[in-house]
Amino acid sequence: METAIQLSIFLNNKPGTLAAICDELAEHEINIYALSISDTTDHSVVRMVVSEPHKASHILGDRGVLVVENTVLLIENSNRPGTLAGIAHALAKAKINIEYAYLATSPKSKTGLAVVRVSDTKKAVKALSGKK
Repeated sequence: METAIQLSIFLNNKPGTLAAICDELAEHEINIYALSISDTTDHSVVRMVVSEPHKASHILGDRGVLVVENTVLLIENSNRPGTLAGIAHALAKAKINIEYAYLATSPKSKTGLAVVRVSDTKKAVKALSGKK
């Protein structure tokens, strides 16, 4: 488990907008490790963890894109039933709220990655130490 800076990027909800952002990051050799998109009628919130978050934030900000940085937990975990439940129970026991999370893995993979935004990152790291 580690902490990372996640970018929340607010974009117009129309075709090609995400492609332009991804092109911009690729041009500056910034790799995308995790990505989640939620949409509304007129805009989307793209949450991503990238290789150089501060650089990406400045590049996008200079182009008029609203970017907010947040600290998240990156939790490598077992790809088996109950793993997320264990994480959620440990955080609940420590009275830490999960504000949002996204995760993915291949069905055949033995591990996956959860990106979790919590109400108290330092307390969460302590609560989850040793949990897999």
